[in-house]
Amino acid sequence: MGRLQGGMRCVKFLLFIFNFIFWLAGSAVVAFGLWLRFGNIIRDLATDEKSPEYFYMGLYVLIGAGVLMMAVGFFGCCGAARESQCLLGAFFTCLLVIFAAEVAAGVFAFLGKKAAIEEVQAIYEEAYTDYISDTGKNKTLIQFHDALQCCGKENDAPVKATCPKDIQLPKNCLNEIEILIDSKLHLLGIVGIAIAGITIFGMVFSMVLCCAIRNTRDML
Repeated sequence: MGRLQGGMRCVKFLLFIFNFIFWLAGSAVVAFGLWLRFGNIIRDLATDEKSPEYFYMGLYVLIGAGVLMMAVGFFGCCGAARESQCLLGAFFTCLLVIFAAEVAAGVFAFLGKKAAIEEVQAIYEEAYTDYISDTGKNKTLIQFHDALQCCGKENDAPVKATCPKDIQLPKNCLNEIEILIDSKLHLLGIVGIAIAGITIFGMVFSMVLCCAIRNTRDML
């Protein structure tokens, strides 16, 4: 009996530590997602008319999972402190949802990379065509050139007026879009898979503690 209670206290302590780390990880995930969405080059690729929604979808899933992680940390601490099987069960269920969301975000990032790149390139191609046909200023084209520090496609001459004035060696914007989206989605996929791995430990700890609580009560 004493050995069982000692083991349960050990599991409770580990679960508390896990929840604190989990809460910090959730905060980091939310901050990372918001940084990618609003404080990065990606923000400048969105216009009033068009935005890379396919890419944003993965970010929204990541941010939502981060918010849920922060809330789950609270439930896990309460469940461990009160030795409540109900709260621990809710904690396990939430972790399962987070696990699925993060795996989905990771898989989306690695498998949906081509579609996201093509979507952003299509927005640029449309802006490029509109500028050539209308021979006037185009806000979307200027935003792309400023954000990526590129100019045009194979040749920068047709859209020279919309390019950054201090650019030295004009780069192909379609190539720059591919490099940017590829790097960001790769990072997004790594974060998603890493958080999914962390949730596995939380599910194991919660189930072990839940079983220990049940066994202790059966012995009383």
